[in-house]
Amino acid sequence: MPWSAPFDDPIALRGGGRLVTLQQAADYVMALPEKVQHEAHWQTAVENLINAAETGGGWLMFARIAVMRALNADGKDR
Repeated sequence: MPWSAPFDDPIALRGGGRLVTLQQAADYVMALPEKVQHEAHWQTAVENLINAAETGGGWLMFARIAVMRALNADGKDR
């Protein structure tokens, strides 16, 4: 599945933005401070994004859920 693949439902960010594709979600994570990227919930999100890009199928849904959980891990997105 290409990195340009869209999520079934975009991920809304509290700041008003949206993550529509795997690539946008990956770029969002890569823009976080390195220390934050290494937190377990973000590592889980990255692993799921990579699995979705490499295999597709149900991984796209898992990637979306993992990113949403990471965004909400501390009660707010970054």
